[in-house]
Amino acid sequence: MKKWLIALVTLTSAATCFAADTPPSAQDDTVTIYFARHGKTLFNTFDRVQGWADTPLTEDGVRVARYLGEGLKGIKFDRFYSSDAGRQRETMAVILKQMGVTSYHLNELTGLREAFFGGFEGGFNKDMADAGAHALGLANGAALFAAMKAGTLPVKDSQNALAKADPKGLAENYEQVKARTQAALATIVKQAQENGDKNVLAISSGTSMQIMISDLSDSADKNKPLANAAVVKIIYKDGHYRVPEIGTLQYVEAGKQRLNNQ
Repeated sequence: MKKWLIALVTLTSAATCFAADTPPSAQDDTVTIYFARHGKTLFNTFDRVQGWADTPLTEDGVRVARYLGEGLKGIKFDRFYSSDAGRQRETMAVILKQMGVTSYHLNELTGLREAFFGGFEGGFNKDMADAGAHALGLANGAALFAAMKAGTLPVKDSQNALAKADPKGLAENYEQVKARTQAALATIVKQAQENGDKNVLAISSGTSMQIMISDLSDSADKNKPLANAAVVKIIYKDGHYRVPEIGTLQYVEAGKQRLNNQ
């Protein structure tokens, strides 16, 4: 009788220890957010400044968004976000149509807007780059673009230089963009946890995405301009963010290959 009782107590203790060491899956607060830059637009094609100014996707922009949608097909997304910019909404619509998602609600957060470039809006990128370069003590806009592409110029410095150079004094500085984009990111995570979401798809814009992750990663890739439809993957877990993918085009390339092989 005593041996039986000892065995029962041992099994019960083991079960208790196992339960304590293995938290239920419901407690896993991991959220994965796939941020994608919008597809190519008219202003992108004309090489004009496009922050809060907005233009629709071009035929090429729609095509690349379709590639991205095809490349993301294997992922089940629980929620969808963009800002109130038409190019971001349009990109999301193309992606989800390609994925076969016919019924969805798009959550709009103004914090996901592109950086506001003030008096440079709608003008030529070269003119804005020349002004920013001058504020940084660089030779010209070409030198500024070269440093950005190499990832050697922190996005903090480039955005602050553009804000300083804005003749209207209206362009957002780095801290302003970071505050609203990271607030939007926190909102996405909070809503995901409240609703049990695991995978989220969000469409935003290049500079705002760079600034959003500027202090979430040590990779120099965070300072490099993002191509249209490039993805930045952010993983939230236990109060911390990781950014394992910055500016990847692997989903676009995978989707392009599948569609071209059909």
